[in-house]
Amino acid sequence: MTSIESVTLGVADPSAAEHFYSTAFGLDTQIGLRASEAPTTGFRGFTLSLTVSQPADVNSLVDAAVDAGATLLKPAAKSLWGYGGVVQAPDGAIWKVATSAKKDTGPATRQIDGIVLLLGVADVVASKRFYAGQGLAVAKSFGRVYVEFAAGPGPVKLALYRRRALAKDAGVSPDGTGSHRLVIGGGAGPFTDPDGFAWEAASSALTS
Repeated sequence: MTSIESVTLGVADPSAAEHFYSTAFGLDTQIGLRASEAPTTGFRGFTLSLTVSQPADVNSLVDAAVDAGATLLKPAAKSLWGYGGVVQAPDGAIWKVATSAKKDTGPATRQIDGIVLLLGVADVVASKRFYAGQGLAVAKSFGRVYVEFAAGPGPVKLALYRRRALAKDAGVSPDGTGSHRLVIGGGAGPFTDPDGFAWEAASSALTS
C-alpha cells in the first residue's frame, strides 16, 4: 500500500518559515520546507489542518500563530461539527486548527493529535480513482464531496475535497493561479495528479 509520507512547502524564506512553524504550532520535522520563488496568486488549492482535543487548544494555537505573524482568516468559533479557526501563514499556506469537541476537559495545551493535508480538486470521484490507481487505500468516502485515505507511516494524512468548498471552508476566494508551492512525498512518486499536485519519492521530498 502506498501512502503520503511527507509534505514539503515551497516558501520564499525557509529560515523565517521554520521559525514561524516552530513558534506558532511547535512543528519541526512534521513539515518540510524548500526555497521557492515559483509564481503563485490567490488560493493555492490546498489547506493543512491540525486536529486537537478541545477548544482551548484551538484558541492557544490560533493565538500563537497570529502572534507569530499569521493572518486570521476565520476566528475560532463553534460550528455544527465542533470548534475551529483558520489562519494563513506568512508564506501563504492556509492552516485550519480544529476539534470535534465542543467543551474543554482540561487546561489548554499545544498538543497536536493529527495533521491532514486537504487537496481541493475539480472532481472528487476522478481524483479518488486516480489515487486508488496509485495504490492509496480509501479510508472514508462521501460521494462527490470528500475522500480520506488511510494513514501511512508519516505524520500527515491525505484527503480530497471539492476546491470551491475547501476555499469556502478556509474563508478565501477559490480563484488562484500558478504554483501550488507544495510537494508531496510518497513511495509511488514521482507523478502529478489531475489537479497539478506534484508527488516525489519520499526521500527526495524531505528537504528543509
